Amino acid sequence: MGTIFSNTLEAVAPIKLKKVREKRTAPWYNSNTHSLKKKTRSLERKWRKTNLEVFRIAWKNSMSSYRQALKAARAEHIHKLIENNQNNPRFLFSTVARLTNNQTPPDLNIPAQFNSNDFMNFFTDKIDNIRNTITNVDSTAYNTLASFIAPKDKLQCFTAIGQEELNKLITASKPTTCLLDPVPTKLLKELLPVAEEPLLNIINSSLSLGHVPKTFKLAVIKPLIKKPQLDPSELANYRPISNLPFMSKILEKVVSAQLCSFLQKNYLYEEFQSGFRPRHSTETALVKITNDLLLASDQGCVSLLVLLDLSAAFDTIDHDILIDRLQNYTGIQGQALRWFRSYLSDRYHLVHLNGESSQLSPVKYGVPQGSVLGPLLFSIYMLPLGNIIRKYGISFHCYADDTQLYISTRPDETSKLSKLTECVKNVKEWMTNNFLLLNSDKTEILLIGPKDSTPNLVDYNLQLDGCTVTSSTVKNLGVILDSNLSFENHISHVTKTAFFHLRNIAKLRNMIPVSDAEKLVHAFMTSRLDYCNALLGGCPASSINKLQVVQNAAARVLTRSRKYDHITPILQSLHWLPVKFRISYKILLLAYKALNGLAPAYLTSLLPRYNPSRSLRSQNSGLLVVPRISKSTKGGRAFSHLAPKLWNSLPDTVRGSDTLSLFKSRLKTHLFGQAFK
Repeated sequence: MGTIFSNTLEAVAPIKLKKVREKRTAPWYNSNTHSLKKKTRSLERKWRKTNLEVFRIAWKNSMSSYRQALKAARAEHIHKLIENNQNNPRFLFSTVARLTNNQTPPDLNIPAQFNSNDFMNFFTDKIDNIRNTITNVDSTAYNTLASFIAPKDKLQCFTAIGQEELNKLITASKPTTCLLDPVPTKLLKELLPVAEEPLLNIINSSLSLGHVPKTFKLAVIKPLIKKPQLDPSELANYRPISNLPFMSKILEKVVSAQLCSFLQKNYLYEEFQSGFRPRHSTETALVKITNDLLLASDQGCVSLLVLLDLSAAFDTIDHDILIDRLQNYTGIQGQALRWFRSYLSDRYHLVHLNGESSQLSPVKYGVPQGSVLGPLLFSIYMLPLGNIIRKYGISFHCYADDTQLYISTRPDETSKLSKLTECVKNVKEWMTNNFLLLNSDKTEILLIGPKDSTPNLVDYNLQLDGCTVTSSTVKNLGVILDSNLSFENHISHVTKTAFFHLRNIAKLRNMIPVSDAEKLVHAFMTSRLDYCNALLGGCPASSINKLQVVQNAAARVLTRSRKYDHITPILQSLHWLPVKFRISYKILLLAYKALNGLAPAYLTSLLPRYNPSRSLRSQNSGLLVVPRISKSTKGGRAFSHLAPKLWNSLPDTVRGSDTLSLFKSRLKTHLFGQAFK
């Protein structure tokens, strides 16, 4: 009987698949706006049914109230998003893109064709393939480090911390929550007075026993696209970022602080390694590099800059070699060394995507990207590299896994450049012996020098692993360098990117108050105008004016000024320094830090103090020696010349500031007075 009914039903009303579109309401649409909309529609129906004027007027008033309420709710929603994420540019970018109907960034929209196991298998196979391509590994290569032993003191064990230190660490940490955390980080911070004692016992027990809890060694991998313009449908365009439990990061911060203090005390850091070190940055590294290149060009020399590229450097580190570095090179022994052995062993990770987790995969190599200790351990792993490069008389600078080599010579002495080839060859051999793969195809070379000299070297090619690499411009640590170090390409790129973000902010300007709009301007534009702007000192006014146009446009959007309104009063009312003075501010700030032990030693060495041979009134005024240069367009733009020149022009009250915050305040007041006389 049931079969007859089912067959009849199938014949009369066969099953059809229908795609139901989910109706999505705006995130700011709340119960108040819903009730107002409902009331407005009701009045509209009454007016259309009766055609009475009283209902038409009531409908119009209700419609006006509804629109005002909707506008206020939208403004409040955007305000909360900006307020809660003002220090998260990635989230703000995706939010602005969504609100302005732009395409969502690809790293936030992983194609549905991939699942968690696809990413897990790809990341695992990639590292295995890289390790398999590294051949002829000399097992004794890292055992020769005994000759490099420098520290007299040994780090035998870590020191237990107190409740106050733990409280500061947890309170200052970002409230990010990992999938593996038993409770959200925000809730943990609220319950800190209750949970503080057991958490402190876990941390101190790990330090004293030299053991890392198993739950702290499991990570959730987040696939992150390398560049926004890359194709999201290609697995090779993603990099694995490890998301660790919150308390695991706290434990790593405790160890990292004590390890950094030990390395600093015993001068074990590589002087020209600026990655993930206190008071070091990409800007300080680039200031040093461009200073050397500009001075060489000022003397009529040509320079070759080589940017070495490593394939998945953090993920191919050999754990045995790293332990050997810690033990024999940095002097970590006893309980402290046992802790690092525990930290590196029995680690696992998984990929969580679209609510599904992949199978657990053991971490056989590398240090987790996204961890606190990972960058520091990588720097220790790379310590011997500096001594290899110095043997050839090559200048170099490192920032984590980015290595820059550069050498300068007279145009008629190009044979000296062959040392660079030998150096790169030796560097590659060392990296191979340490399970690091140098990517010759992505290594870039830039020829820098006077315009009348570089044509003679156009035919010079550097052979690197059988591959000739030449470039007219290179991107180094986020800054585009050209053969003349004019930074024109970099300024054009910054201008283009800044205007793109400004157009999006302009679309939202009517929805948000001035305070929120200013946060967006600083997050997307001011940060780009100020990034490494110390390199732009002495550049032509025509180049700086391009950046000034961007700042002027941002000020007009923020204040809703007209296109032809005079910009000086607007900038003054916003208390914004013009771009030219922002550059001087950054250079002088670096100079103050260098003179007061708040900057890398390689910058301090560029600023010798003025000490007259006889007693003069100026000997105690804090002046600096301004070195002689040949060309204002080359040596005149070098930090070692421009910084002392600007420093000596400051009033004594500014130069003599006792604290950094006081110096910043006085310096801005001084430059503000010069900009708006």
